[in-house]
Amino acid sequence: MDAMKILGSLLSSGALSRGSGSDVLGSLIGAVMGGGAAARPASGATAGGQGTGGMGGLGDLIGGMLSGSQQRGAAGGGGLGDLLGGLFGGSQQGGAAGSAAPAGGGGLGALIGMAMQQFGAAQQGNAPQARQQLAAQLPSGFDFDQVEQQAEILVKAMINSAKADGHVDQSEQERIVGQLGDVTQDEVAFVRRELAAPLDAQAFIRSVPRGMEQQVYTMSLMGIDLDTNQEAQYLHQLAQGLGIEADVCNQIHDKLGAPKLYR
Repeated sequence: MDAMKILGSLLSSGALSRGSGSDVLGSLIGAVMGGGAAARPASGATAGGQGTGGMGGLGDLIGGMLSGSQQRGAAGGGGLGDLLGGLFGGSQQGGAAGSAAPAGGGGLGALIGMAMQQFGAAQQGNAPQARQQLAAQLPSGFDFDQVEQQAEILVKAMINSAKADGHVDQSEQERIVGQLGDVTQDEVAFVRRELAAPLDAQAFIRSVPRGMEQQVYTMSLMGIDLDTNQEAQYLHQLAQGLGIEADVCNQIHDKLGAPKLYR
């Protein structure tokens, strides 16, 4: 199973990222795909048309984010640059030695970029070559298996958010699966299993590697409209379980234009 490809597929289709901060995510995806602040493709569209051809600057982008996580706020203003360099930077947020710095230290932005490249390449039949290129871009000490594990965590975060207000019925599951694009039967089966499984927030929280807490919370918030008590309670449960303090949680909400969770 290629978790990076699944993550790229879900992001490209927008099937599970229509909630708070979805406009920010769309801008991030547009930047990663070489479209600047362009909006994310409409629901059902794929990144296949851009494929690897639109990814010429991804290595530079990832490299910039790898160093950018050490230089937060350089872009200033609290916009997309701030998100990439600050909130989405992973290496300084986990803090403790041995923590999992997402995408080799580049944070959520780098991981999203790699997932989009992998999915775009898969649509053109170039997934193995793209995987090798991505692995070569990782800094010393990081391997692609670790990045795959991080991508799987983010896929589960997005799916859990879809289930936060109750459950995903059969028609909704079929809609999501129908937008996955060119994925294998094993990958479809994985998504179906996750969609059908009861929401177990505590088990998911225990599975999150140290250093990914804020990234997981951010991705979860992006999949939630935050217009029901159930969704608010789920986010509160996540924040508490992941050790995210109330003021930090509210800062994440502010950056994504979402209502604050705490007063």
